[in-house]
Order: sequence, then C-alpha cells, then structure tokens
Amino acid sequence: MTDWIIKNAAELATPQGNKAVFGKQMNDLKVIPDGAVVIEKGTIKAVGTTKEITKHFDESQYSIIDATGKCVVPGFVDSHTHFLFGGYRPDEFFMRLNGKSYMEIMEAGGGIQNTVNATRQSSFDTLFQSGMRRLDSMLSFGITTVEGKSGYGLDLENEIKQLKVMKRLNEEHPVDVVSTFLGAHAVPTEFDGRSSDYIDFIISDVLPQVVEENLAEFCDVFCEKGVISIDLSRRLLLAAKEMGLRIKIHADEIERLGGAELAAELRAASADHLLEVSDEGIRQLSEKKVIATLLPATAFCLNKRYAAGRQMIDQGCAVALASDYNPGSCFTDSVPLLLALACINMKMSAEEALTALTLNGAAALCRADRIGSIEEGKAADLVILKYPSYKYLVYNTAVNIVDQVIKNGELITPCTGK
Repeated sequence: MTDWIIKNAAELATPQGNKAVFGKQMNDLKVIPDGAVVIEKGTIKAVGTTKEITKHFDESQYSIIDATGKCVVPGFVDSHTHFLFGGYRPDEFFMRLNGKSYMEIMEAGGGIQNTVNATRQSSFDTLFQSGMRRLDSMLSFGITTVEGKSGYGLDLENEIKQLKVMKRLNEEHPVDVVSTFLGAHAVPTEFDGRSSDYIDFIISDVLPQVVEENLAEFCDVFCEKGVISIDLSRRLLLAAKEMGLRIKIHADEIERLGGAELAAELRAASADHLLEVSDEGIRQLSEKKVIATLLPATAFCLNKRYAAGRQMIDQGCAVALASDYNPGSCFTDSVPLLLALACINMKMSAEEALTALTLNGAAALCRADRIGSIEEGKAADLVILKYPSYKYLVYNTAVNIVDQVIKNGELITPCTGK
C-alpha cells in the first residue's frame, strides 16, 4: 500500500468530529489554506498546512500528490440508495410528467412491483455486473461509501440474492457498500390485501436468515399510506432491533403519516425523505437526535416540493443528503445535481451541504467515527476537486468537478474503479 502526502492544496475543507453535526454547527467547516494531508497505511496520519507537514515529515518517504490550485474534501457518503436492481422504468417517468402520481402508477401495477419482477428474473451475475458499473459511476462523482437497500425481491430467495450481491460488491469494489434490508419496500402481489401477513412473513422467515448470514447492518421500511402502516412498521422495526439490526425509516415522503415521529420514538439511525414531515416530527427528530436524510433529487424528479431542510437545520436537526438512486422515482447518482438542489431549492449553505454529504452521511450509517471528515486516525477517503474551493461544488452548477479520488489510501481512477 502506498503512503502519500497531498500538499499545496489551495484549501482543505472538512467538517470535524466523530458524530453527527446538528443545527447551525453544520456551517462550521475547518478550512486550511495551502493544506496538506499525510496518509499512511490507508489512514490519515496528519493534517495541516503544507509548511507544517513538510517540516515534520520526510517527503522522500512518501509518494506526492501536488494539489496546487485544487481543493481537498472528504469522500462523499451516499447514505440512501436502491442502486441494485433489474430492469428500468422509463415509461413511468413520462407518465408522471403527464400527470400520473407515484401512487397512481403503483396502484395500477407499476412502480416497485415492475422492478421486483425484473429483479427476480435477473441472475446473481447480471445484478453483480450492473452493480459494478453503477459503483464505478458513483466513484467518478466522489462517492467513497454508499448504502444499498434490498427491497426489489420481496420474497426470501430474491431478497437474500440482492443482499448477497451487495456483500460481494463490497468485497470487490473500492467503494464501501453498506447493506440495508428493505423487505418491506412494498407488499408483493402474492400478498395483495394481506400486508400484516407479509410483515409476519418477513419477521419469521426472512429477517432471521438475513441476520444469521450477516447480510445487512440496517433494516428499513417504506412507511407510507397504502404501503406499510405505522403500526406494521413499528412491529417490523422492533423485531429487527431485537435481532440486532439498526433501523431506518422511509418517512413522510408522500403523505404525512407520522413516520418521523415513529423514527424518533424508536430512535432510528435516520428518517429519510421527509417531504411531508410535520413541525412536530421535525421537533422530535431534533430532540431524539435522529438524522434527517433528505433526498432533493427525488423531489426534483417527482416535481414535488422539497423537504424543509432550512427549517430542520434551524430547529437543530442533523441533516444528511443522499441521492435515492433507484430505477423509478430518481434514476440519478449525480452528486453535483444533488448539491445544487440542496443549496438552491432547500436553502442550505455550501458548508451545510458539504457536511450533510460527508460527516452526517457517515453518521446516518453509524460510521462517523471512521469516515466523513479529514482528521487524524480516520480512513483516508478523500476527493480532490479541480477548483480551489469547495464552493465550486455548487457554483459550477451540476457539473462534476472531481479530479481524483483516494479510497482507503489508494489513488483511484474515476470511472474504472482501479
């Protein structure tokens, strides 16, 4: 493994700490002009100015990256995706543009069930190869850790298949893949009208195998009117916690159902989407320190109002940003688009957005002690930008400005994964 010194960076910009950053403190980036980083054995050894670093470390013992005119930021953490699936749904995208709602498409037999059918028909190898290509794309945008959800199998065999593919992807691709079991993504056609029976099936038949084979760290649920109710969501998540999984919730995306309040009640790692969250839900997320993971690209693609990110931060929440990459409502992994929407449409500052996509994203995956900031002792997951400031991430609107990616101390060529 190569040891590195990155030096002469126009600036090094990072949030700080080993846990989520809440409220107005999301603005508190540490910015080091003429910054430098020492990397040894995949870990950050020291951070400071170039003058400080070159004074204390013998450059002849390291490979050198000259970042003159460039900015160094932490690797991005995409903490909510559905990137592993079979098939595509372009027709549904244009149905929505012509006025059909997400739920209308779903009730007509489209939506998630379409992808379930295609995923069930896809082999392990087919899913693995498409997963590799998608991770290569994410890496090119500076994503060094990604959460991946199951939920396109909706039966024992295919939920396990999805999770096993993600486990192998984590082993073979430079991007770290954090797996989440989302068996309650929808009620499959074979359980039509029997959502309670389906949740019982997940608890009795699927969850035990997921846990026994160590295939997921989290359990998630699509808590939504017409999908999985509050009571059924609570039953499932409590069972998952009892079996040792951490929990997440798709909360208040389409209708105000009280998903945020349930996330606070159960002290979930995160409540995600939150387009229709109540003021009380925001208050409880802040009080119980549950991370609010916002997905502005989904609101953009669905042509819906954006989550109240500004209000959440002002009321003391820790906000994370994620792509929601999926074949239906948000078929994009574009970090530049995500950041632009967060700042322009959700009124977040550039500092808040960077914190949300790094340290707070890491905290949403219970990894803030290991990744998400450029600090001594953390994994050397870094992104070198083509421009001299992190502000260009938004200013150079919706354009990918990633120059180089370092993952666990290895210099990765974007788009190749090597």
